[in-house]
Amino acid sequence: MNMSFLDKWRKHPVAPGGVNADPEAIAELLSECELLRAQAESEGVELDDSPRSLADLDQLRPVWREDPEVEPWLGNDAGLYLGTVLVRTVRGAAWKMWPDGQPVVRMPSGREVDVVAAGLEWAASGAPELSRLYTEVAGS
Repeated sequence: MNMSFLDKWRKHPVAPGGVNADPEAIAELLSECELLRAQAESEGVELDDSPRSLADLDQLRPVWREDPEVEPWLGNDAGLYLGTVLVRTVRGAAWKMWPDGQPVVRMPSGREVDVVAAGLEWAASGAPELSRLYTEVAGS
């Protein structure tokens, strides 16, 4: 499967220690979520980076579960999209990279949310719902 995200990710400048040199550029890169956006568009769902769009995603028919190669990619995108919505709508939330390169969202409270793991669970089983997780995390 050709994922242009990976090519862009590999070319992105990272400062020593794994911290991104340009937080706005990393936020833009992580927000692409091309596979998820294409799936949503094919179902008539517009992803506008709002909390409401997470509820719309929760209502999609999980046709990706029929293809074991697509499910993890779509789950990864769902997690990155959840993170994008958090970063864009919760004051003080920001992307952070763990030492292993895993992108997480650091909330103003200091809590670090592994949004990719949540997205993978959502793609595989539908739970936790992305909108419910957003509400829980944004309120903490």
